[in-house]
Amino acid sequence: MFFRAFYAIPQTMRGPGGHLINAVRGTLDTLARYVTDRKPRHLAFTTDEDWRPAWRVDLIKEYKEQRTGEPIPPALIPQVPIILAALTAVGVDVVGLEDYEAEDIVATLAAKVKPPIEIASGDRDLFSQVRGREVIVLYPQKGGPVEVDEAEVHKRYSIPGRAYADFAMLRGDPSDGLPGIPGVGDKTAAQYVTRYGSVQAMLDAGVFKGPQADYLRKAMRVVPPVRDLPIDVPRGRRDRYPDEPEIVEELARRYGIANNLERLLTALSKLPALTKR
Repeated sequence: MFFRAFYAIPQTMRGPGGHLINAVRGTLDTLARYVTDRKPRHLAFTTDEDWRPAWRVDLIKEYKEQRTGEPIPPALIPQVPIILAALTAVGVDVVGLEDYEAEDIVATLAAKVKPPIEIASGDRDLFSQVRGREVIVLYPQKGGPVEVDEAEVHKRYSIPGRAYADFAMLRGDPSDGLPGIPGVGDKTAAQYVTRYGSVQAMLDAGVFKGPQADYLRKAMRVVPPVRDLPIDVPRGRRDRYPDEPEIVEELARRYGIANNLERLLTALSKLPALTKR
């Protein structure tokens, strides 16, 4: 969400003190639109505490290697703490864990709470969490987010949602630096998944051997988002917003984001009554 806001809004947008705030404004406004349109009963914002965890790189050295030159645009870096401070002051739970990516946090939370669950993310790895209509991904595209449910995953890739990680291991994923199996593209990967059900079943059947089998064994530990991290489910709601009004006022004044904060607060104030998870 940070990146999309950063590139979607002119990088000339600055606050009263000269701070660049295009990603700050864009993120707050995007979240306000999601809250207004989707009306979630509970809400959490997850972070990459480590976008390229060493334990994943130790298994597959190419993992996100292509992004190491400039993983985060320099002009975005100072905006991230402002965004997180604003969300916290408003009352949106921000959840992250050292050595793990946001997708791992999302997958763990999705395994702990009752559906329906909507995951707002441009990370296709989270298609692996899709279950029927109970767990869907709101995938950003031009014109607004698309609901990626089980039917949509099958339409795109001819596989069920739970098999997306196996599919990605086989065909590879340039955006994550995953090499995949040589000669296996989307169609062939889908055929393997349809026939065998999982990469583990393919290995058990001896479909892949030698270096290819070694790669797949490592990929099975790298690619699927972790679903059992030691994190608690956050409250996800407040009885009233903002949570820290004085800090909200200070951030609004210092960075010139009063209107953006107000839009998010208005959206949160109109959410349905609290219910048990």
